[in-house]
Amino acid sequence: MARADRSDLTPAAGNGPPSTESARRAVEAVWRIESARIIGALTRYTGDFELAEDVAQEALAEALVSWSRDGAPANPVGWLLATARRRAIDSFRRRSALDERYSLLARQLADGEVSSGSVVPPEPVLPWDPDRIDDDVLALIFVACHPVLAPEAQVALTLRVVGGLASEEIARAFLVPVPTVQARITRAKKTIAAARVPFELPPAEERRERLGGVLSVLYVIFTEGSTATAGDRLLRTDLAYEAIRLARMLAALQPDEPEVYGLLALFELTAARFPARTAPDGEAVLLEDQDRRLWDRSAIRRGLAAVGQAAAAGRGLGPYGLQAAIAACHASASSVQETDWERVVLLYEGLGRVAPSPVVELNRAVAVAMASGPEQALSIVDELVVSDRLSGSYLLPSVRGELLGRLGRTAEARAELELAARLCHNVRERSVLLRKAAALV
Repeated sequence: MARADRSDLTPAAGNGPPSTESARRAVEAVWRIESARIIGALTRYTGDFELAEDVAQEALAEALVSWSRDGAPANPVGWLLATARRRAIDSFRRRSALDERYSLLARQLADGEVSSGSVVPPEPVLPWDPDRIDDDVLALIFVACHPVLAPEAQVALTLRVVGGLASEEIARAFLVPVPTVQARITRAKKTIAAARVPFELPPAEERRERLGGVLSVLYVIFTEGSTATAGDRLLRTDLAYEAIRLARMLAALQPDEPEVYGLLALFELTAARFPARTAPDGEAVLLEDQDRRLWDRSAIRRGLAAVGQAAAAGRGLGPYGLQAAIAACHASASSVQETDWERVVLLYEGLGRVAPSPVVELNRAVAVAMASGPEQALSIVDELVVSDRLSGSYLLPSVRGELLGRLGRTAEARAELELAARLCHNVRERSVLLRKAAALV
């Protein structure tokens, strides 16, 4: 992720003693930017996924007190890691002392005698060579995507620990209740611990079976970054660019996997539009209103090259490659009107065959509306309404409202857009939906 300017992490000289509020902001800034690397480093150090999270949280709590009193240190991440490691060592010593006491008691009972004594616990021994890990975050993703976990647990755990997403954000991304996500994360941690999964990049022959989960994780992290599910920001570029960084690393690690290039292409082509997607005041700018001169041409070239690499494998494009091909249609067009919508429809039809989902169908409906008109698209959307497969999502009523508006069914369109606004948790997207509803006369 992008590094924060250190000026927001350390108090300015001459401003008096640091406050609890400034310390809280500093702690939140460091954690938001560096949480994945902190957890990864601590997991490598402790060999215990759950303990790493626990000592990290203890270090954050200690930072709130210490930084309020003394100010944020020059190296906040180093301070948090050192504090968390001390807590981990304390935990190791407590465990070692307890284990020694149990062992001593067992020997004494076997000998028919019970006595007390002090025990000097040994220093903890690392279960791996730290120099073997090139990137703690990528290793952390592969650990969380271990096949002992169900696919939904892999994604939820990694998004929570690596992506820094809250349970509520993960729940919205998967259209499931928050308690379900929390239960998945808890069970996943216990399963990882029980299976004694080592913290390391798996050997090449084992990576393939975990690759699907890793790609899913990066996809959802990027999706959250490109359109935040909640809050007052449309984009969370820190998440999006971290997903791109990890996808590039994964492409270097797995150069023979076309879907890795497909995913990377999708990320690059989507991120290329970021500079034009928001106005100076943070409001969302719709695709048809974007100044395409602001699009990042370097990212587009990288994305198109990655699409070419995915196609060059000769196996046909997978789900991510097909989505990248759709993004390439947008990136190559000079306007919404000049977009090759017939090709976009065909690509969505192919995507629906290899990776069917209600969201794919909804996007196909949008493309059909552009290629053939809103009436045919509305029939696709109404089938989704009947199937109830997107219940609770704002996406369905927002698209239905658009189509009804184009068909002149103004009152119905306004009701759908207002419903979408009520279901939408992102302030910027909600504002767009309400403006559209108000514009219907």
